[in-house]
Amino acid sequence: MAVTSDEVCAFARTLPRINEGLVRGNIKFRIGRIVWLSLSRDGSTMGFAFPKYLREALVYSDPEKFSLPSQGDMRYHWAHVRLAAIDADEMRELVEDAWAFCAPKGVAEEYAARSRRAEHLPG
Repeated sequence: MAVTSDEVCAFARTLPRINEGLVRGNIKFRIGRIVWLSLSRDGSTMGFAFPKYLREALVYSDPEKFSLPSQGDMRYHWAHVRLAAIDADEMRELVEDAWAFCAPKGVAEEYAARSRRAEHLPG
């Protein structure tokens, strides 16, 4: 089932040290001054931090789902995904990975350790 931009925002807001803002009609999430996640005005596409050297392989792996950024944004570590093409689990993975790619290393490691502990709690 496809995810909505509201679901993306709700999950992104749970991550440490993030700031959210509206820039030219697009919702953007930052860590400090680094934008790590962005939603298109119509909520159909999510831009996310992603290693430059892997993004062509990502798009090639599923061109109906993933796309390269605009020519002006190719200099950034960035890729796009159509929200209609992913489910909630994949969205969470993409969002967490994008956040961890830009977060301070210690913060990302602490978050990962807490997440692993939470997965092993009974209940």
